[in-house]
Amino acid sequence: MTDLAQADVSLLEAGAILSIDLAAIGRNWQSLQAVCGEAECGAVVKADAYGLGLEPVVHALIKAGCKTFFVAHVFEGRRVRALSAEAVIYILNGLVPGTAPAYAEVNLRPILGSIAEIQEWVQFCALFGNRGSPNGSPMTAGLQFDTGLNRLGLKPADLPAAKELTERLNLSLLLSHFAWSGRGSEARNEGQSVTFDEMRALWPDVPASLANSSGIFLDKMPLHQIVRPGYALYGGNPTPGRRNPMQAVLRLEARILQVQNVEPGETIGYDGQYTARARQRLATINIGYADGIPYSAKGTDAKQGADTVIDGKRCPFLGRISMDLSVIDVSQVPDIARGSVVELLGPTISIDELAARSETIGYEIMTKLGQRFYRRYTRL
Repeated sequence: MTDLAQADVSLLEAGAILSIDLAAIGRNWQSLQAVCGEAECGAVVKADAYGLGLEPVVHALIKAGCKTFFVAHVFEGRRVRALSAEAVIYILNGLVPGTAPAYAEVNLRPILGSIAEIQEWVQFCALFGNRGSPNGSPMTAGLQFDTGLNRLGLKPADLPAAKELTERLNLSLLLSHFAWSGRGSEARNEGQSVTFDEMRALWPDVPASLANSSGIFLDKMPLHQIVRPGYALYGGNPTPGRRNPMQAVLRLEARILQVQNVEPGETIGYDGQYTARARQRLATINIGYADGIPYSAKGTDAKQGADTVIDGKRCPFLGRISMDLSVIDVSQVPDIARGSVVELLGPTISIDELAARSETIGYEIMTKLGQRFYRRYTRL
């Protein structure tokens, strides 16, 4: 394995170490492509590749064979384009007013989700006629349909006008989003799939995309021409309630700054939300909510905190999570000392477990992992 270390924060000075396995990301993409068969497997790399670093992650995905990428913003698309002249890059958030020239400049494809967006794109493309964009690439876009999420996208009533306007456009993708892609939502998923098929019938020859990470694994759901995994690429479980088919990508470890004992009746952390019931041994670790540890991971008198792990033993958070520090119970771990390392994510604590124990979702934890870590990228 080769380590690629982030230079911004030194290993000696960092409070915590975030290890990101780029080879595992590549293998996850390849395994998803194998599941998808003839459908193309793209990759969602918005939000700095879910907080893991867009540039190293995109490099790993290109090496694995990925050719199509999805981001949220134009500036994210620029970063992907700087890494690959050939990649197909879609902007999921659509056409922000006045940004059309930026799409043309670096050959990005907006996902148009309203009549106003389509009109603006049509007007812009008309300026170039058959010449394509300023760099010679064809002016290409996708359409987004709202099939139940009520967030972005064309409604059924918009379709006649959209059909007329897009007669003058080069469309390369029709897209919608599942609102419910976990288990127990089969009827709702089927309803969205049927609605999607009905809406896209006006453009029968344009490739389609509906499945996200979880959508890839839904029973009896078509994968269409392209799928858009994000969370699964980074080791999140796309099949909630079942064994995770993806390889782990992340390991987060923090150092212990201080070890001390508390007596029964003493409180821990701000506002005294945890009260010791017996003599306990505590460790203060060099990480807090400014680093992405959820405030809701706290342990209180009413609720057990999320776990960390030392030498295979689980050590729960005690008291409130502070901005830069957290306290854990190390009463069951012998020979613990200042400088010892604590696992917050890794072989024992998955991103999905930490999320569940913190009453949030793994997506939020992953995208909020802070910039104060020493980041270690590993690849084959």
